[in-house]
Amino acid sequence: MSEPAGNVFIIVAPSGAGKSSLVNALLADDPSLALSISCTTRLPREGEVDGRDYRFVSLSQFADLKKENKLLEWAQVHDNFYGTPRDRIDEAISAGNDILLEIDWQGARQVRQLLPNVIGIFILPPSIATLRERLQKRATDSLQVIEKRLRAAGDEISHAPEFEYVIINQVFSDALAELKTIIAAAKLRYSSQRARQQLRFEQLGL
Repeated sequence: MSEPAGNVFIIVAPSGAGKSSLVNALLADDPSLALSISCTTRLPREGEVDGRDYRFVSLSQFADLKKENKLLEWAQVHDNFYGTPRDRIDEAISAGNDILLEIDWQGARQVRQLLPNVIGIFILPPSIATLRERLQKRATDSLQVIEKRLRAAGDEISHAPEFEYVIINQVFSDALAELKTIIAAAKLRYSSQRARQQLRFEQLGL
């Protein structure tokens, strides 16, 4: 194949905008999609499982991955490091599988340098007030951490114009439907269809 058959979707949002909930619902509905498991130096939150939610690594382990060029992207967010192992991404798209990356805007910029055909999706909250309410209801962070995340949200949101698609997550079911529409449309792009249906396209003289 001249081009990888799989698509890479980057999904970015400020903390509390509902990105993880949307991604989990999307994956539950579409088994053909896979989620890239990022590695991070932060401690697991309650209920998180190593290898399922993240690969939890030490600072020295993360430094080794960077040194050995085994990360597609990496970034420091809220005093912790996050990164995307590249090997699984390359394997997925070469096999014709679509894969999702839940990363931040800094990581998205790095990924675009290496994979210019990625599809960027930014999830926005309806308002900062709603974002604050959601973070408080989540009850996973202290008030000090919540305030820090809210201060960072303004800068994160300013990068939404860098993405091909933007979804405002006000009503969850509507946002999920919009996300599914983007995924479905991407599968029908000429380059994606040509790679997946190579023989059929050749028979049609394309």
